[in-house]
Amino acid sequence: VREAMIQAFNFPYINQTITGGAAPRITSYFANSPFAMTPGQPAEGKVAALLAPFADKLIPGTLEGYSLPEGDTGTVNRKGLRAALKLLEEAGWVVGADGVLRNGAGEPFKFTILLTVGQDEVAAISAIYVEALKSLGIDAKVEMLDSAQMKARTDAFDFEMTYMLRTLSLSPGNEQSLYWGAAAADTEGSRNWMGVKDPAVDAMIAAMLAARDPADVTAAVQALDRVLTAGRYVVPFWYADRNLILHRRELKH
Repeated sequence: VREAMIQAFNFPYINQTITGGAAPRITSYFANSPFAMTPGQPAEGKVAALLAPFADKLIPGTLEGYSLPEGDTGTVNRKGLRAALKLLEEAGWVVGADGVLRNGAGEPFKFTILLTVGQDEVAAISAIYVEALKSLGIDAKVEMLDSAQMKARTDAFDFEMTYMLRTLSLSPGNEQSLYWGAAAADTEGSRNWMGVKDPAVDAMIAAMLAARDPADVTAAVQALDRVLTAGRYVVPFWYADRNLILHRRELKH
């Protein structure tokens, strides 16, 4: 189901509509850094060795390589929607005569995207996404909250889908446990909003913290990146590949 949600997100069209196609796609949690996994490439060397003990339980794509679907520049991403529908059917979700996607118990597939008032860009992205989901028979809607309500809801994990931004440094440390560690998954107020509970994630964080050699740190974080990205916990947007400064030429130093 998580892979289907990613397939239904037509990045090229959304990117063109919102940013004029200027924003580069973020392909993993550590994209645009030495810690990033290489999309579509199998794990090798130290990375493969770190993940080997968990090979039989890793989500498909972790070891052999995972990359995000390409999408379509057109309004309707038929290829992505077909792929999403096939995956949903495999998971037991079928579109009925009424056009509604339901499971075996007859329950409709519906959820709310929770956003903060003022997140206009994300709201615009969500609006396009919601329209695509409608064609799959999914009833998705957007709810806007003020910042205080949003904090209360996210602290209590009281949401179905929301916008998440995690700023990661080039010297990752203990904060990784707060973001993705199993111990944080059930701790209200933690940053592990997706509720990740994966022994492989915890092991890669531990390996990163124990490493004394820069190459070992890089391998551990690349392995962590693989497990998280292949876990399909998020529907990725884009990242800023530069810092923009507005300078008025009349102003002098």
